[in-house]
Amino acid sequence: MSAWNKPIIPKLRPILFPLALLYWGILFWRNLFYVMGFFVSRKLPTKVISVGNITTGGTGKTPAVIYLAKTLSNRGYRVGVLSRGYARKTAGTQLVSDGKTPVLDWRNFGDEPTLIANSLSGVPIVVDGNRHRGGMFLIDRFKPDIIIMDDAFQHRAIERDIDIVLINSQDSRSKHKLLPYGFLREPWAGLKRAHVLIFTKTNLKKPAPFLMSMARATKRPMIQSILSAHNLISPKGDARQTKEGQKAIALSAVGDPEGFIRTLESEGFNVVEHIAFIDHHEYVQADINRIAKRLNKTAAEIIITTEKDMVKLQGLNLSRLKIYSLRVAFSLSKNAEQKLLSIITG
Repeated sequence: MSAWNKPIIPKLRPILFPLALLYWGILFWRNLFYVMGFFVSRKLPTKVISVGNITTGGTGKTPAVIYLAKTLSNRGYRVGVLSRGYARKTAGTQLVSDGKTPVLDWRNFGDEPTLIANSLSGVPIVVDGNRHRGGMFLIDRFKPDIIIMDDAFQHRAIERDIDIVLINSQDSRSKHKLLPYGFLREPWAGLKRAHVLIFTKTNLKKPAPFLMSMARATKRPMIQSILSAHNLISPKGDARQTKEGQKAIALSAVGDPEGFIRTLESEGFNVVEHIAFIDHHEYVQADINRIAKRLNKTAAEIIITTEKDMVKLQGLNLSRLKIYSLRVAFSLSKNAEQKLLSIITG
């Protein structure tokens, strides 16, 4: 198994420790100023649910947002989704989808909002770095009963009625140190602002004792979720069943590449190589040509990528690749879903 873009952070961690202390100081004063009222959170005139985390990527926010939007829509709520649109090429308020029109170019909105829009029907999606402005656009145009804010736990400029925080059950203790020394966006004490904690991907690995201990210390409700795999999807949208023992190259540019490999292996794939880029990597044709050469040099039968990666691959010439995305879904048990809905609906 190999990675083309290997992280350099482990080599630099001793040097980055002082920066983590500085980062902690900034977070401390920022949060204190919100508590004391020097910084003000603005209220949107509708119910707001935030889905976020305290680590950088890989917790499964996008599948969770899709699940929550579908679940609430099926129960008769008018739902809208609001995201900042990380790494997009546009600025200001952008309507990703009105819930009916397909997204034409992911670069205008970001890979994750585009994937959310392509996965939902009847749910408007808006991106805006100014969440209040984007929220008011959603309200004025679509009048949602509920706005789901994607990746907003640290975005305290907007009041929210419910804060859902996701924790990757695969996380190791070494990851839970403050940026840039580790992967924590803020200390665990910040979880006391949350209304519910959801452990994700528990079908791949049960949460480590240290995660459970720290979560219990917050005295917040805890829920366990799974991320299940379904069909393989071709670039044209055709579905095919997974094949036990099939040799595959894994291709990813996500926050949790190890979790992607575990998912493939749990589905019975024989992963002979992993080509891993940094999260949100924008693929170019040169990448595809290099990947095609690797495919020819290995015993792999197919290349399997994530749904988020397929969003960014669609505009490239993939004729040399036998490539599919693995469709996954966030899900809860019936009891866990009822528990979450009771928290949301109050």
